[in-house]
Amino acid sequence: MTDTMIIGADSEVILHFDLKLEDGSAADSTRVNNKPAKMVMGDGSLTANFEACLLGLKKGDKKAFTLNANDAFGEPNPNNVYYMEKSRFGSDLKIEEGMILAFSQPDGSEIPGIIRSVAGDSVTVDFNHPLAGQTVIFDVEIIDVNPGNSQQGEK
Repeated sequence: MTDTMIIGADSEVILHFDLKLEDGSAADSTRVNNKPAKMVMGDGSLTANFEACLLGLKKGDKKAFTLNANDAFGEPNPNNVYYMEKSRFGSDLKIEEGMILAFSQPDGSEIPGIIRSVAGDSVTVDFNHPLAGQTVIFDVEIIDVNPGNSQQGEK
């Protein structure tokens, strides 16, 4: 029965995580609000490389993984940097370097973009993940593991 507590391909996992940069600075953490994350392996919440770190862990495990940029958020892609006319932004919005804004996609979903520069009527927007190009430390504490649907039978 203990094998059901080991994280497998479709396990439901409740975990705390800290995502840190190599210099130790925090990038993200569930501990800030003391609210653990809940996810199902393979549901797209985490990339395949982050999920691979969790496979085989069990309730109570604490472990840190160092992922290079290619295994974490990838390298920055220059094709994800766009130059837009300042007029495309609302006149009431004070656009500043470093701001993160949500941009609507054709399918209605939204994607965050970082304002890299504002020069005259041109705004440079970077749609790369903010942690692209960074080696990250993925520090996890497994709170609970439940078997996935394939282990419990189909719904």
